[in-house]
Amino acid sequence: MIYINIISFSYSKIMNILKHYTIKGIIFVLITGTISHFIYEWSGNNSVLGLFFPINESIWEHMKLCFFPILLYSFYMNNKLKTEYPCVTSSLLFGVLFGTLLIPVIYYTYSGILGYHNMVLDIATFIVSVLLAFLVIYRLTLSCSVTAYQEQLKLLVIFFAVCFFVFTFYPPNIGIFIDMSILLPTKKKRRRYIQQHLRTFYLVARGGFEPSTPRV
Repeated sequence: MIYINIISFSYSKIMNILKHYTIKGIIFVLITGTISHFIYEWSGNNSVLGLFFPINESIWEHMKLCFFPILLYSFYMNNKLKTEYPCVTSSLLFGVLFGTLLIPVIYYTYSGILGYHNMVLDIATFIVSVLLAFLVIYRLTLSCSVTAYQEQLKLLVIFFAVCFFVFTFYPPNIGIFIDMSILLPTKKKRRRYIQQHLRTFYLVARGGFEPSTPRV
């Protein structure tokens, strides 16, 4: 009986560790992804940073908000849990791809139904993608369902990373790469232009950032 209780306690402890790192990952990616949206602009349109952070308002560029933050956290989580959870590596690789691809899936689903896109729903799309990505990571870490495909998943993650790098500067002329800001009505574009100027002014006053020309 004591032996069973010890096993039960050990299992609960391991489960709590996984939950702990999963929740930390959600918080990290939500914060990092949100900040990432502005890094390129704040850097004065630095081309190197543009490889990792969105350079415009296209759906493809917004997929970076999930891909790179989850990938970055995956190195940390994998290092911490790979001993207790041998399947965590494959589940993290799958989670990176799953969360990234959810962004265009959810966006085109809701915008196709409504006939337009909405900023609040765009933000919700990012949040839901992150939450579902880590839910899948958590489940697959326990079930080990994709462990057999770890090498293929690794190649797919590398493939996506290369595509993000290449398409940052050479985007194909298809819908997912269109900068959505050019489709905004003139009044909204003007309002956004003013807001970006005010934000840049605030950053300069607080931290000495070089003011950059906001994207319209």
